[in-house]
Amino acid sequence: SVCLNGLLEKTCYENFEILVIDNNSVEARTLEYFEMIEQNARVRVLKFPGEFNFSAINNFAVGKSSGEVVVLLNNDVEIIHKDWLAELVSHAMRPGIGAVGCRLYYPDDYVQHDGIIVGIGGVAGYAHPRMERSASGAFGRSRVICNYSAVTAAVLAVKRSTFKEVSGFDEDNLAVAFNDVDFCLRLKEAGYRNLYTPFAELYHHESVTRGPDTDPVKATRFEKEALYMKKRWASEIENDIYYNPNLSLKEGYSIELERGKRWPWSVLQ
Repeated sequence: SVCLNGLLEKTCYENFEILVIDNNSVEARTLEYFEMIEQNARVRVLKFPGEFNFSAINNFAVGKSSGEVVVLLNNDVEIIHKDWLAELVSHAMRPGIGAVGCRLYYPDDYVQHDGIIVGIGGVAGYAHPRMERSASGAFGRSRVICNYSAVTAAVLAVKRSTFKEVSGFDEDNLAVAFNDVDFCLRLKEAGYRNLYTPFAELYHHESVTRGPDTDPVKATRFEKEALYMKKRWASEIENDIYYNPNLSLKEGYSIELERGKRWPWSVLQ
């Protein structure tokens, strides 16, 4: 696994344990790899059988962990720089900080995640999706440490005590979609500030192990979870405090005369 090898061989912060959660793995190569990697004293492989539930898996993992800071890490991420973990932990330990997210790239070096704007696309969306890696984003936000209402749980650091304070992820209502956004908004509701840092960078080979949610059952589940978010967080979706209310909710950082009416570009020239 590129993810585990990066943790063990490309990470300068060494005081950590690794919990690998096995959710119904059946391929012989995968099981053989688990046996091999568990020979490392810092690695434990824990089985979590049953239907895929991202929220329940993470709640289970945190409950089995012992570290003061927990880092949720998808199995499809690839570490770039050795100091990524030290960067995340240094912010997670700060008073008043909730979830800490990082800068994630697609394999083609375009930005996937550099913060989440609540309200984009109806519920929430990435701040600068498919932006060139070398770009700085609107107002330079992609290149500076700043607050966002939410960050992705593909790579997310948070104090273990803070995670438990808000009861972790909502495994009943948000099994797959938007659970990280909901978690971050509950942290914010509890008085914490969620933070994005561009100084922790990783590649994210998004959904390579699960595949896209394209079948009717998954589509129905997604709509149900989106509806829950719209009801639970209606005020946040309408007005993300870290996003200007004059900007578009259809496309991040584009200007509108009013919500639903964009400025013609000729006016801005």
